[in-house]
Amino acid sequence: MIDIFSNTDIESVSSAVQLLLLLTVFSLAPSILILMTSFTRIIIVLSFTRTSLATQQMPPNQILVGIALFMTFFIMAPTFQQINEEALSPLLNEEIGLEEAYDLASSPVKHFMADHTRQKDLTLFLNYANVDTIESIDDIPLTALVPAFAISELRTAFMMGFLIFIPFLVIDMTVASVLMSMGMMMLPPVMISLPFKVLLFVLVDGWYLITDALLSGFN
Repeated sequence: MIDIFSNTDIESVSSAVQLLLLLTVFSLAPSILILMTSFTRIIIVLSFTRTSLATQQMPPNQILVGIALFMTFFIMAPTFQQINEEALSPLLNEEIGLEEAYDLASSPVKHFMADHTRQKDLTLFLNYANVDTIESIDDIPLTALVPAFAISELRTAFMMGFLIFIPFLVIDMTVASVLMSMGMMMLPPVMISLPFKVLLFVLVDGWYLITDALLSGFN
């Protein structure tokens, strides 16, 4: 039997394995972006805003996703910069190994997620993983921290969505009551309340307020 690695340099094999691992990480980039950054909260809150306005597909999904992406890059810029300076650049310059680069890159991400994860959610996954002693944030396994961070972000986003819904719900109820009292029950209340909701949203500078609330939540 011919050994295909008999004439292959060990360093070349190691470099190929490292390249394969890096390509694997890049292929998981969409999942990392969604579950390990501020993207989840932002896109859910923006979607709640559009739903509460009842404007159907205005703004379009492409606009909401684009805004969420650029806001995510803005919020995560310090974390990404730290990863680049401490892990990615030294790895590309062959100053550190792949395993050390992974540890250095995961530390800023862990600190970001831990700052926005409820202790209750994190304890849930740590208990199921039978992890007892956690001395620092760096000791928390990503397998427990990522889902805990995700459900914490979902809870926060839904709370913000509930608060966004309240004023528009009041407008819908008021318009429906007025139409019913006038005997105009065949006229859809949503059609009548839509201009008033859009007007209210514009007058209070709604997009600014929502953006400010999202940025303040990650400050």
